[in-house]
Amino acid sequence: MGARRRANLLLSAILVPLGILTVIGMILLWPSGDRSNVTIANPYATADGVSIDTGEVERISLEDCPSSQPTVDAGGVAQQCQVAYTLPDAGGAAVPVEVSPELARANAVEPGDRIRFLNLEGVIQGGSAPYIFMDFVRTIPMIWLAVLYAVVVVAVARWRGLRAMIGLVGALIVLAQFILPGLVEGKPPLLLALVGSVVIMIGVLYFAHGFSARTSTALLGTLFGLSITALLAAWATESIYLFGVGDENAYALVNASGDVSISGIIMCGLIISGLGVLNDVTITQSSAVWELYELAPNTSARRLFAGAMRIGRDHIASTVYTIAFAYAGAALPLLILVSLYERTVLENLTSGELAEEVVRTLVGSIGLVLAIPATTLIAVLVVKAVGITRQTGHDDGGQRPAALAAESAAVQPASGNPPADTRSARRDRSG
Repeated sequence: MGARRRANLLLSAILVPLGILTVIGMILLWPSGDRSNVTIANPYATADGVSIDTGEVERISLEDCPSSQPTVDAGGVAQQCQVAYTLPDAGGAAVPVEVSPELARANAVEPGDRIRFLNLEGVIQGGSAPYIFMDFVRTIPMIWLAVLYAVVVVAVARWRGLRAMIGLVGALIVLAQFILPGLVEGKPPLLLALVGSVVIMIGVLYFAHGFSARTSTALLGTLFGLSITALLAAWATESIYLFGVGDENAYALVNASGDVSISGIIMCGLIISGLGVLNDVTITQSSAVWELYELAPNTSARRLFAGAMRIGRDHIASTVYTIAFAYAGAALPLLILVSLYERTVLENLTSGELAEEVVRTLVGSIGLVLAIPATTLIAVLVVKAVGITRQTGHDDGGQRPAALAAESAAVQPASGNPPADTRSARRDRSG
């Protein structure tokens, strides 16, 4: 009990001050909510007489484009385009909605689809098309997909899965209410990302996995990996010149406010993008150490660390692939476009279009890889103090010798020689 108390006090002595500093930092960095210095046009705003309507597509027709009417009136030839005759939700007859050429080539719009379109009938007088396709209505299928996700998670992980989803909602709130407004107001991006990430990790880990030495160990490993990722992100952003060149969204943000730093936003994104995978490996590695120890409580710290790191190395390999393929899948259209350029592979990978994705993969992977041995070491030190140590001779709960022998065999070295503490335990039982 004394060792247990000392270990918990040690964890608390490290995590409680970090938590207090995080709360203080969050208070100091909390955004004011004043957006008077931001001037950006809402792409969904409409002019007087223009409305955004919704409806269901009744039929698709290939005919003269309504927008070609001025050309026809001038004696020219009308262009052909796809027109979706749509029944408005507000009622009335079907209206001809002109579909963009990109969607028409992909045959994306079909009868039965629900779409959102611009109604220009109040401002167009014999000129262009009065109804223009804007977007699909995706509400119902996305809700069903979210419900299916929640059902699957709760069915498999039960209450822990439910708590994890609630923690995810809390993390999104921190992102939306603290990190994003802070970046818009020009708060220090490195501090903003670190404070916000620590708050997210503390909330997600303890809420999903409960307050325990195991969770605290995973949190310490996560914070270590997060610190490494933050340092690398700060260095890489400046050294590799990540300024969002060529990104139209970056130009829109720069023109919207003079306080917005695109390089700061990229650096913040490098830190946040690795949180999920980092959390995954640290909690898994911490749990692996605990499980190995419970199977063979008499294992030495060195053997326990070596056994857990064998698991960690497999996790490193698979997770690095996960990060690389996740980013490649998200940027697949960009990868296809860049591959069509007449440049070498090295030029493509170091170009402004792909450099950010490559750096994100490398920075996140380095922080992840270094977090695994750090988490394993911390977990071994803690588990030896707070784990269940089985007493030999009289306090083994009547466990059968065969079961005890199996536990000892589980941690034997490859050479077949058991560690010294295991041999000692066997001598005690045989005596």
